[in-house]
Amino acid sequence: MSSVSLGDAEGISVLDFGAFLNGSESTKAELAWAMLDSFKRVGFVYLVNHGIPADKVRNMFQWSKRFFDLPSEVKLLAPHPPSGTHHRGYSAPGVEKVVQHIYDEENLKNIRAKAPNVKESFESGWEESKSMPNIWLPDGVLPGFKEACMDFFWTCHETELNILRALCLALGIPEDLLVKYHKAHDNQLRLLHYPSVPVRDLEEDKISRIDAHSDFGSITLLLQDNVGGLEVEDPNKPGHFISAPPIEGALIVNAGDFLMRWSNDLIRSTIHRVRAPPQMKPINGMTPERYFFFFFFLEFLAVVECLPGTYSDDNPPKYEPISASQYVLHRLAASY
Repeated sequence: MSSVSLGDAEGISVLDFGAFLNGSESTKAELAWAMLDSFKRVGFVYLVNHGIPADKVRNMFQWSKRFFDLPSEVKLLAPHPPSGTHHRGYSAPGVEKVVQHIYDEENLKNIRAKAPNVKESFESGWEESKSMPNIWLPDGVLPGFKEACMDFFWTCHETELNILRALCLALGIPEDLLVKYHKAHDNQLRLLHYPSVPVRDLEEDKISRIDAHSDFGSITLLLQDNVGGLEVEDPNKPGHFISAPPIEGALIVNAGDFLMRWSNDLIRSTIHRVRAPPQMKPINGMTPERYFFFFFFLEFLAVVECLPGTYSDDNPPKYEPISASQYVLHRLAASY
């Protein structure tokens, strides 16, 4: 086992990212290559010593629970707009239905009616954004919540940039190349809560948590509680899913569709979903509730082409240059 590897979880590498943040040039390179290898094999990697302080993670989980414990009518004082292209504010259970590459409105309507995603969410981003302004609760409703979200947003952003620097090192390109495409802060902090629901309804597909999908941005950071339920499609067995269990103190990072395109398909954007936790112990036939949060990003104004080093005469670029906004906005619209 290498000095940066802490093992694996169902084939997903578990790595000590502290080797990149604080290590020698050789250990930085070793970590970067190991991370890229996991992205190439399965599209996911676990990182410990990732730079997000444990107390901030605990604090954000506490704030998330305080928010979702509010009465529905209070949470709806910060409503998510009907448009799927403005991902800010609160969405109630059953409103969203994640789908994969389905854009016909009638098909979307039928699919969403069949088995709604029983989750609720709150989304926020860069406070100064003109294109996607935040939608907060009225002043005085939950004092400190906005400030906690914004503090955590910027902490995650710094970790994002360090992960991108490591990826550049592994690809043999300047370490700031990807960073410069993520300076407009078109990022999203998404708090998620899965209420306790009847186990039978999940097993009989009357309801779902998050259906199988790939992310559409560059990379996603995921912090989950210890309940579990995240599953990743086995790259070697399409349609077969493996558990991505919670690991104490670990950050899960996965590549999105845009990074796969950006890397000329060198990096995988892997289908994943959230189901009932494995080996769960229902109480009176009900699942335990679950909390986690995402932080994911893409620079809407960036126009990108396949990265240097990901193509050659024998493996030419597969994609034409494209703007992130052109690529992403139709995906956003179909995800709500």
